[in-house]
Amino acid sequence: MGFAIGVDVGGTFTDVVLSGPGGVTAVAKCLSTHDDPIAGILTGVTRALGSVDPARVTRVVHATTLATNAVLERTGARVAFVTTRGFRAAVPLGRHARVEEDRYDLRFTPPPPPVAPGDCFEVDERVSARGAVLTPLDPGSVRRAAAEIARRGITSAAVCLLHSYAEPAHERRTAAILREHVPHVVASCEIWPEIREYERATTTIMSAYIGPLMTSYLSRLRERLAAIGIDAPVHVMESGGGVVSAELAARRAVSTIESGPAAGVLAAAATGLPDVISFDMGGTTAKACVVRGGRPEITHEFHVGGKGSFGGRRAGTGVPIKTPAIDLAEVGAGGGSIAWLDPAGALRVGPRSAGSSPGPACYGLGGGEPTVTDADLVLGYLSSASMPLSAPLAAKAVDRLAGPLGVSREEAAHAVHEIVNASMAAAVHVVTVQRGIDPRGFALVAFGGAGPMHAAGVARRFGIATVVVPAYCGVASAAGLLAGALSTDRVLSRLDAGDPEEVFAALAADAAADLGVARVRVARSVDVRFKGQSHDLTVDWAESREELASRFFAKYAQVYGIVQQGEIELVSYRVRVTDAATPAAPATPAAPGSGGDAESRRRAYFPEAGGWLDVPVHTRRTLDRVRGPAIVEDAESTIVVPPGWRAAAGPSGAVLLTLEGAA
Repeated sequence: MGFAIGVDVGGTFTDVVLSGPGGVTAVAKCLSTHDDPIAGILTGVTRALGSVDPARVTRVVHATTLATNAVLERTGARVAFVTTRGFRAAVPLGRHARVEEDRYDLRFTPPPPPVAPGDCFEVDERVSARGAVLTPLDPGSVRRAAAEIARRGITSAAVCLLHSYAEPAHERRTAAILREHVPHVVASCEIWPEIREYERATTTIMSAYIGPLMTSYLSRLRERLAAIGIDAPVHVMESGGGVVSAELAARRAVSTIESGPAAGVLAAAATGLPDVISFDMGGTTAKACVVRGGRPEITHEFHVGGKGSFGGRRAGTGVPIKTPAIDLAEVGAGGGSIAWLDPAGALRVGPRSAGSSPGPACYGLGGGEPTVTDADLVLGYLSSASMPLSAPLAAKAVDRLAGPLGVSREEAAHAVHEIVNASMAAAVHVVTVQRGIDPRGFALVAFGGAGPMHAAGVARRFGIATVVVPAYCGVASAAGLLAGALSTDRVLSRLDAGDPEEVFAALAADAAADLGVARVRVARSVDVRFKGQSHDLTVDWAESREELASRFFAKYAQVYGIVQQGEIELVSYRVRVTDAATPAAPATPAAPGSGGDAESRRRAYFPEAGGWLDVPVHTRRTLDRVRGPAIVEDAESTIVVPPGWRAAAGPSGAVLLTLEGAA
C-alpha cells in the first residue's frame, strides 16, 4: 500500500500530513517561505517522510493561497478583455460599494478595475439571451483586436461575449483566432457559462489573470517533487471542496482561489457531528463556516479582495467570482496579528500580520512588534512544543503596549487575547446570526495552529456549549485535503430548458472527461427564482415541477424568513461530478489516553479565576478529563481550558470541551 501527502501552504506555516494504510503516519509544520513557497513545501515533505521511501508516495494533494495572493497583491498577468461591441466599459465601470469606514469619505477612491480600460477590446457580433444570432461574428474585427493585443505585448486574454452562455459559437471562434496571436486565452463558455454579464466577465478575467502563474507554479512543483523521488500525481483542492488534477487546476485557475480555506472545513465535517461550526485560526486569518447535516454551506458567488464588513466581504468592494466555494467568513485575526495603539491610544489587533518573516517577536527571527502569539506566551498558555519560543522577547514586545496603556504586562497581554477573540467572533456571527441561524445548537470545531487556544473564548460569546478539537488539529487543513474526493462542478444557464436531462448529461460528460474517469457519481441541482424576479436560489434537482417548487419555497423561507409562493422559472443547471473510485482517506487513529495524572503544572494567567495560577498541563495521551483552568498540548497545538469549562478525551483522539452548567 502506498502513502498520500496533504500539503497546505498558509500565510505563516506550511503544514504537511503523511497518511498511510493505517491513517496519519506523520505530520510536519514549518514556516512558509513566501519568496519560494515550494522550498517550504519540500522542507515539510522531507520532514514528514522521515525514513519512508519517497517512491512509495502515490498521491499528493495541495491547497494553496497562490491565486488569492496574486489577486490581492495584483501580481498576476496583464490581461486583455475582449467583449461584444458596445460593452467594453462594463468591466471598468464595475460595481462599487462602501463599507462603514468609507461611507462618509468625501475623497473616496474606488478600487482599480481588474483590467485597465485601455486593455478592453470589442468585436462585432451579438447574440440574444435566448441564443439567437442577432449580428454575425466579424472575424476581421477579432483579428484586428488580436494584432493590437500582441503588439502591446499582452500575453493573456479573457473573452466574454454577451450571452455566450446561451450560444457559445461566436465566443469559441473568437478564442480560436486570438490563440493564433496570444499565448494564454480563456473563454467564459469554457470556464463558467452562467448568466450575469459582469460577474461572468470578472470570473473569466481572473482565470486569465492567475492562469499563467498557476501553470508555472504547478509545473515547478511537480519537477521539484520529482527531484526528491516523488513521481506521484499532484492534485489541487478547488474552492468548493473538490480535488482536481494539477493540469485541470491550471486550466481553470479561478476555481482554486479559495483552495486553502476549503480543506479545513472538510476536516471539520469529517468529525462525524452533523451540525458544526468550523473555526480555523491560523497565523494570519481566522475563518468560520457552517456545516449542516454533514455538508458545508456552498456559495455560488464570492468576492476576493475588497474590504471587510463585520467579518464578511461587502459585495462591490472586491472582485466577484462566480464559481462554487465553501461559504466562509474570514477576518484578519491570527496568531501573527500585530497588536497596536491607534492615534487615540486605543488597543487594536490586526489585520496586519507579522507572517512567517519576521514573525512574532518570540520566534527570535528579528520581529519586535507584539502579536497574539506573544501575548499568549506571556499569559502562560504556550510553550515551546513545536518550535523554540523566547518568553523574554515576547515580554519585551508586550511591554510596548503595557507602558502606554498604563497596565501590567499580563493585563495588556490578556486584553490582546480578548480583543482577538472578539474579532474572530465576528466571522462566526456572519455565518450564523446574520443568516438567521442560532449558533447555540451547533458544536464549534476548532483547528489551526492557534484555534484551540481561543476556541472556548469565542464559543462562550455565543452560548455554544461544546467545542471539539480533532486530532492533529494544528495541521487539520492538510489532513482535510486527503478527505477530499476527486470531483469538479459544472454549470450552464438555460432559461427553462426544454430538455433538462440533455443539459445535465452534457455537463456530466464534460466534467467526467476533465477528471479523466469513467465511473462517476453525479449530484444535480438547479437555480430557481420567482418569475419576474432577478435573483435565484439553488435547490436539489427533482423531475417533478411541483417538487422543485416546494423545495424552492422552503429554501426561500429559510433564507429570507418570508413564506411566499408563486410561478417559478428555472435559470441554471448544475452538476457536481465525483470519481466513484476515489479511495477514502484512512481514519485518523485515536491517540491513546492513559487517564493518568497531568504530566506537569505551569503558571498561567486567568483573571476570571484570580490571576496567576498553577494549572495542570496535559497531553492528549494523559488526558482523561479535567476541569478548567487547565492546558492540553501536543506537538502542533495548545488547547486552553478556561475556568467554567471541562475537557475530556473524545473519540479518534479528539478533545471535547464542554461548558459547565449547559443544558
